[in-house]
Amino acid sequence: MTLQKKIIKLLGVKPTIIPEIEIKNCIDFLKNYLLNHVLLKSLIVGVSGGQDSTLTAKLCQITIEKLRNEKQDMTYQFIALRLPYGIQSDEKDCQDVINFIRPDQVFNVNIKESVLSSEKSLKKSGIIISDYIRGNEKARERMKVQYSIAAIKNGLVVGTGHAAENVTGFFTKYGDSGTDINPISKLNKRQIQLLLKKLNCPKHLYLKKPMADLEDEHPQQDDESILGVTYNIIDSYLEGKKIDLTSQKIIERLYLNTLHKRNLPVTQ
Repeated sequence: MTLQKKIIKLLGVKPTIIPEIEIKNCIDFLKNYLLNHVLLKSLIVGVSGGQDSTLTAKLCQITIEKLRNEKQDMTYQFIALRLPYGIQSDEKDCQDVINFIRPDQVFNVNIKESVLSSEKSLKKSGIIISDYIRGNEKARERMKVQYSIAAIKNGLVVGTGHAAENVTGFFTKYGDSGTDINPISKLNKRQIQLLLKKLNCPKHLYLKKPMADLEDEHPQQDDESILGVTYNIIDSYLEGKKIDLTSQKIIERLYLNTLHKRNLPVTQ
């Protein structure tokens, strides 16, 4: 079996999907988990303004509405978190996402002060972090806030990770990867767009260029320029299609170099 086939099998990506079926599968997945964990009453998503969190949040909103109707229990809640670092340049998109997903509650927590405070504490001990490491600090601070609110709200932290990020390791270990449940993990980027389109997401949101925007020295740098390969090619790889050898080598190198991100801590 080729490495490509092994990766596809491991990540569970389908070569083709029917959006309506995938939407139902994701909602049922979330709903059944909550029903099997009766102490959990809310779904919590950090909303960034990008495609992944927009889809995840919309699926959560639909799930909670279905649960409230089916169980006649208004204590089920969908909570969206806005976690900017200072002033976010695409804040208008974020507000458009909030209007699209219609959460029950929205909490706005600016993480900049916390990140800079941590950096200042490290500096006092003689440790100077780079801009890249600061980016990881931002992702981990966001996850910390999500879990703090989840603890108060009897909530489940819902991840936005998907197969195209997973295969390349394009996520922060114990940051945006630190979640309780990931409903869109088997989808690639173009499949995410298909689901958003089916859910009547505004076009400018589901066609938005993906960017993590974690580094201060490279603001608004898109994911593809960092990865060195386009999501369209990554998606084709994950769908089992033949791609050019250079792109295949980039994807497989990224996958092998980031194995540690996808594995549990090593034990004896």
